[in-house]
Amino acid sequence: MPPTDAPAGPDWWLMLRAFWRRGRQVASFAPSSRAMARAMLRGIDFESTRCVVELGAGTGPVTAEVAARLRPGTTFVAVELDPVLCARLKARFPHLDVVQADAARLDELLAGRGVRQVDHVLSGLPLPSFPAAERDSLLAAAARVLSPAGTFRQLTVMPWVYYPLYRRSFDDVRFHFVAANLPPGGVYVCRGYRGGAGST
Repeated sequence: MPPTDAPAGPDWWLMLRAFWRRGRQVASFAPSSRAMARAMLRGIDFESTRCVVELGAGTGPVTAEVAARLRPGTTFVAVELDPVLCARLKARFPHLDVVQADAARLDELLAGRGVRQVDHVLSGLPLPSFPAAERDSLLAAAARVLSPAGTFRQLTVMPWVYYPLYRRSFDDVRFHFVAANLPPGGVYVCRGYRGGAGST
């Protein structure tokens, strides 16, 4: 049974309100579609994956897809800064490790859980709207914990627009377009971090 303090209202309404309150920290005014969530996980072998981290989990469409694929012994941490969205996540996924925190504290959050290496970082954060230094710091923090073959995966609702930004930070960047989303968007799958992207 969900906690009595769980937020009321549909996911789209909670996302719209969060976008209105924190437009620079919330990537979209609507939850990601199931097609987008599945695109985020495309190519991940959950049989061999030992740790997945989600940043900016929102109301949990990607979280739900991860939860359906998790194997025993796999660590999953979902991070969400907005208190209302985080409360929705905790009510929906009481069996998962959901934490209300700033993604900039990624190193600290993982160290506190004894996690030294992550296979995949899934980001729903609007990184292009972050100040360059803050964005580069977050990407560097993710890179420090990624395994050598790990991926940094970034949702976007502005297809291809920010490809140069991620290409300046990673050696290998692939983009997967998702039409079935509101608005249409896609996922950047990045490997081989090589340093800060700097200003855009």
